[in-house]
Amino acid sequence: MNKIAKALKKLSGKEAERVKKMLESLKAGSIANLEIKKLKGRKDVFRVREGSIRIIYRRAPDGSFFVLSIERRSDTTYNF
Repeated sequence: MNKIAKALKKLSGKEAERVKKMLESLKAGSIANLEIKKLKGRKDVFRVREGSIRIIYRRAPDGSFFVLSIERRSDTTYNF
């Protein structure tokens, strides 16, 4: 089981659906409706926020992205 599947398993059904929609929007490149912010101290790491859910990802120069973590917001969310 990969990292994304494990993270989705920890979330409720409604939260998992929201995360899937956010990931689909990232993949399609339609980021206008997402709340994206660059993380301090990192050149290519961003987060997408939807309520208490955070998707932390790395963007490659070619426009592709790699999901680093999917979590609920907590004190340790950004410690990776």
